[in-house]
Amino acid sequence: MERSRALRARGPQASPHIPEEFPGSHVTENKMRLLKRLPAHRRWLALAVVLGLLCVAILSLPLRETETSVPVDWHVNHAHKKQVHEHVHRVLEGQCRPSSTRHSLLARLPASSRMTQAFLWKDLPLPDDIFRYPPPFGFRGLQHKAEELLKLLPDSESFPLPKNTSEKCQRCVVMGNGGILRGLELGKLIDRFDTIIRLNSGPLGEFSIDVGNRTSIRMSYPEGTPLHWIDTDPHTLFVAVVYKGVDVSWISAMISKLSVSLWDWLFFWQKVPDHIPLERHRFRLLNPLVIRETALDLLKYPPPKPRLWVKDQNVPTMGVSALNLASLLCDEVSLAGFGYNLSQQGVPLHYFDQLPMSAMLRQTTHNVDWETQLLQKLVREGAVTDLTGGVHCSFCPS
Repeated sequence: MERSRALRARGPQASPHIPEEFPGSHVTENKMRLLKRLPAHRRWLALAVVLGLLCVAILSLPLRETETSVPVDWHVNHAHKKQVHEHVHRVLEGQCRPSSTRHSLLARLPASSRMTQAFLWKDLPLPDDIFRYPPPFGFRGLQHKAEELLKLLPDSESFPLPKNTSEKCQRCVVMGNGGILRGLELGKLIDRFDTIIRLNSGPLGEFSIDVGNRTSIRMSYPEGTPLHWIDTDPHTLFVAVVYKGVDVSWISAMISKLSVSLWDWLFFWQKVPDHIPLERHRFRLLNPLVIRETALDLLKYPPPKPRLWVKDQNVPTMGVSALNLASLLCDEVSLAGFGYNLSQQGVPLHYFDQLPMSAMLRQTTHNVDWETQLLQKLVREGAVTDLTGGVHCSFCPS
């Protein structure tokens, strides 16, 4: 009895060192605690990586310019306005030349890259080389999304192009948003063209005296599309342009009248419409090969390469891409509201706001000088007609 009490006295209470029940148990317990915390750390790390990539993406996208509150002083000379009207009358009343613009462009294109399909259709398979480059030059990495989107589009035979169905020679006008349109009062003349292609959110309404009321095609990408639909023409088509992967999801949602997911909203650099009030058969998806042909073959830009911080300025403006599209839809193509005269930085950039021309100096996506050289050559050669003289004024007194 005394021996057992002595043993108990030499137990834990009597020893300052507590023997481990299992050797290394403290190390094992610490490892278990670390493993329990690891999933939480991984989640925070993944969130940090996503936010970091999102910040990089936002910084790499063109920033939305804010309108200045100072009105741009812009006056149209009456004699110049008369010259513009007479020039447009001559274009509309002159002899239309079948397929003239496309033939002129084809002379600049290598035979291996001559593209004929303006839009993508449900019943036509996607060409293999469409997955060679990422948007806006192709659908690399988006094959499943693109194929699902095609299922929402109409068949090619259901809505043939006007150029293929009409015996009349078709004239297109691509309406730029340039401030040169302000005050020219060309609206009624513009409405006389067979096909009128408008770009991004270029408004009508109070500006219709200068730009007209009709819209055959509104060509845009999510951030450029009007937040509130502005075209009242019942025959308007919306031609969607894919500049990034999330644009495919947005187009699908607009056609299906569904909401855009919260995750997709994170990748737009400014607010985009959540609804386009057009019936499904009024939507078209621009063939990205139109933009690729414009960039690589017409503008002679180098092929796109993945870059994180530096931009190649190899993405054509919507206007030049629309010109190439128009050459596939119509026989003759005219331009109105085109031209960036960066030497006149105080003139209005757009016909509908107060941004000065100098705002173009801050964009880093497009090579405006290179595009201007191409457009000037096309106008001088007679491949396209510049109605407002912002690119090359053939009707201005020398």
